[in-house]
Amino acid sequence: MCQEPRTYALFLSLFLSHGMTSHRVPNSRQDLHPLLQKMAEEIIEGSYLNALLDLIQFQSAHVWTADLPHRVLAYLNSQNVAFTIPSLQAAMENHLEQRLYQPQKLLQDLRETDAQQFRTAMKCLLEDKKDRLELEDIVIDLGEIRRQALQSPGVNRSLLVITLERCFQVLSPLECVAILGRVLRGSAGSFLQPEITDRLPRGLGEDAFKNLSAVFKDLYDQTSAHSQRALYSWMTATLQASSNVTDNSVSWVSAENLWILGRYMVHLSFEEIMRISPVEIGLFISYDNATKQLDTVYDITPDLAQAFLERISSSSFDMRNTSTIHRLGLLVCFYDDLELLDAAVAQVLLHQMIKCSRLRGFQAGVQKLKADLLDIATENQTLNETLGSLSDAIVGLTHSQLESLSPEAVHGAISTLNQVSGWAKSQVIILSAKYLAHEKVLSFYNVSQMGVLLAGVGTQAFYSMDRRDLAQVLRSAISLHVSDLSPAQQQGVLSKMIEAGDTASGIVEIQGAFFKEVSLFDLRREPGFNSTVLKDKELRRSQALFLYELLSGATRRPQELLSAGQLVKGVMCSHIDAMSADSFLTHFQYFENNLRLLSPDQVNCLAWKYWEVSRSSMPPFLLAALPARILASVPASQCVPFLISLGKSQLDSLVLDSHKKNSVIRKVQQCLDDSIADEYTVDIVGSLLCHLPAATILRGVSPRAWATALHGLRDCPDLSPEQKAAVRLRLLEQHGLPRNWTAETTKDLGPFLVLFSGDELSPVATKFPDILQQTASKMAGTLPPKEFLWAVFESVRNSSDKSPSADPSPGCHGVAAPSSDAIFKLAEANACWAPEELLCMDQDAFIRNVELLGAVRGFSRPQLMALKEKAVQVWDVPSYWRECHVVSLGCIALALNQSELGQLDLSSIDTVAALSQQTEWTPGQHL
Repeated sequence: MCQEPRTYALFLSLFLSHGMTSHRVPNSRQDLHPLLQKMAEEIIEGSYLNALLDLIQFQSAHVWTADLPHRVLAYLNSQNVAFTIPSLQAAMENHLEQRLYQPQKLLQDLRETDAQQFRTAMKCLLEDKKDRLELEDIVIDLGEIRRQALQSPGVNRSLLVITLERCFQVLSPLECVAILGRVLRGSAGSFLQPEITDRLPRGLGEDAFKNLSAVFKDLYDQTSAHSQRALYSWMTATLQASSNVTDNSVSWVSAENLWILGRYMVHLSFEEIMRISPVEIGLFISYDNATKQLDTVYDITPDLAQAFLERISSSSFDMRNTSTIHRLGLLVCFYDDLELLDAAVAQVLLHQMIKCSRLRGFQAGVQKLKADLLDIATENQTLNETLGSLSDAIVGLTHSQLESLSPEAVHGAISTLNQVSGWAKSQVIILSAKYLAHEKVLSFYNVSQMGVLLAGVGTQAFYSMDRRDLAQVLRSAISLHVSDLSPAQQQGVLSKMIEAGDTASGIVEIQGAFFKEVSLFDLRREPGFNSTVLKDKELRRSQALFLYELLSGATRRPQELLSAGQLVKGVMCSHIDAMSADSFLTHFQYFENNLRLLSPDQVNCLAWKYWEVSRSSMPPFLLAALPARILASVPASQCVPFLISLGKSQLDSLVLDSHKKNSVIRKVQQCLDDSIADEYTVDIVGSLLCHLPAATILRGVSPRAWATALHGLRDCPDLSPEQKAAVRLRLLEQHGLPRNWTAETTKDLGPFLVLFSGDELSPVATKFPDILQQTASKMAGTLPPKEFLWAVFESVRNSSDKSPSADPSPGCHGVAAPSSDAIFKLAEANACWAPEELLCMDQDAFIRNVELLGAVRGFSRPQLMALKEKAVQVWDVPSYWRECHVVSLGCIALALNQSELGQLDLSSIDTVAALSQQTEWTPGQHL
């Protein structure tokens, strides 16, 4: 049960060596306590885990005296056991290491423990108050044993199995549920496969059932859709049995049952929700924690949300009462009772709808509802009067609406505007200009009020600030928004901070990722560097190299530098080679803890150093950085430690050379015998799963291991085409074509939908358009295959109003132009519109979505030309365009010809910087 078997060995060898060095060893039992006699017998048999459990049990009930070790040794001698301390320690280490690296055998050992030993093992997992046993000179750290056991691949799975098998026969249900919670929470949900419900205990008491349900609720986001459905069925079976409802017209769903279900309430059927009595739904909404629970139903669908709203409305709660609205949680995102709604209630609803961004999908509907409420909230008032009370719905305001705001109104609403998420860059530019027009001078105080609007301040404005004010900005909370600045804006700030002739450059004030922009030349001018001021700064490797060399001359304590944040990036091989063996081993933890920051060259140097000074204790993952001949010499007995260690690392960050990486994978395959036999093996290989050859994925992963392996493959960032093809074939073998998939299967296999053809995805687009669109939304920032995008496109078009505009533009008769709602849902799939459809887009849709369209990476040249023409239709010729227009264009600007580019007002460096973010300019456009 411990990741480091030497810990156990240390405990018992200390126990025995203490006895050997104190007194003459007796040659009889000397009335040895039966439990210690049993422990000695287990030492003789090699059952060291059992011996440890007996020792823990003895100590918990008896006073430990100095003569006890001698009595145990006397008993061992009386049994003619020729143990020496070194041989005993070696035997113990080997046994416990085997149990660690073969968790199925640990499971068998735990199955064979007697009831008292098993009780002791379970009590250790429960994290009792007494985490350390102190027996004279012997200290047993139970807390460390428990921590390492729960983090060890495969071991925690064995602990889950044995807890389900035996715990409820030995300990109380409440204690066993607590152990299950501890083990499951350490599994990131991967242990919660659908079949686990067959092994869950039946007839749990009320408190134990509630506690176990709470564990499942906590792990909801990490649980597959199939497992969610299975766990929901297990929970509802218990709740229905305890409700004593026999009349089918009466729902078993009480207020308390809704609370117990928690996020699983979204799995109730529409019909079941509609049968909930008004009294029970009223009681539920009146609970203090109802709002907190409803705030977490991220995956609720519009139909179910409407059903809950209808039942709440049927109770005594007034749906237009502010208190009721505050209790609705995410149900407020589907509020539909807008008839004769007054402005004050609309503003309350808008304030509550800030949380709607947490919903998994259906954001287009949310945006439409916000727009409708915005119209109601401002019906009898101007935007200037209501700006501060419209919550994040103001993100939907167009350029012209923002331009109509007065500087005084923006200043008065700044506490709202500075917290709203979702602003487009062009909107931020307009609002910042309005705010600063009121403030006149850019000082620390008024900048500190800007929050997310800071990104709208111009480069020249930053440079014009008083340097002391700017330094104060970098020290304050507003500095968190500096990362949102463009490279040009950041250079404006830096230039001011390091103005020539200023002896106190202020570079040390720069925090976080912004520090990476400081040049080496300017670093040399700063005299105030020490290891402490570098802890919160991100460093380029060249900066780290310079600073480590600079600071290493000022201290002889390597830990000062190695613990200074990202300064470890600057350690050179010469520094590593210069370390003495003791110093290297003492400080290696700093390298290991920051492995993600190290380059493959640094890892290679660390590996050679470790190989030279202490190869017997070398962390196995470092072997991957050594020559193939050394890697090939790893014996079969060390395969599992090697796989575990390497599986916890990222192979791509350890080895860059493809030939070397292939040799590492060949060794992994050799250790695995080209197969993944079971879920324990999947646990052990960890991230190495992403590097297994396609042939192993296709034929080497057993059916028993496949579900767990698939859970791991979902997180692989860069599978090869061959690996993807293998995964696709396995999915087809197990689940058939996508047209036969259930909703749960489609959700669980969402990341793999990109592996299928357009024809295979077409039925999914028809049956489960929402699931397909939610899957696509999770791929933001990537460029999915064209066929997948076409499936998303068809799913949106099939569910949208395809009728042509009632008042189309010339040449657009019969063309179903993109609607604002469709554009919002499609994201990257907007690349599937025909050029003529884009050109026929109505003016409002273009204005509201130009920035989203400008972020699409898959547009063709004809599509970009159509969008440029639409921009000219809406904004007039480029000579009339302002900075906010140019910034919002994104990739659409690539369609501007030389003449049009020449018409742009490029007097602002920020406008030029916005254009420079596009990388596909032609030579003619560059001119």
